[in-house]
Amino acid sequence: MDKVFKILWTLIKILLAVVIVLFVVYFWNLDQKVLGWAYKQVNAMFDRKKVNQVF
Repeated sequence: MDKVFKILWTLIKILLAVVIVLFVVYFWNLDQKVLGWAYKQVNAMFDRKKVNQVF
């Protein structure tokens, strides 16, 4: 029975940590900030690329 409680307690701690991380990401809007940074990096890469004009 002690082993079951130990596994259950570990599962509760993991789920609590996941909920806290998701709340922090939501509260500070970090997903949009990371996406904005990635968008700038992709634009910087493609702005340097030379374009072959066919016409």
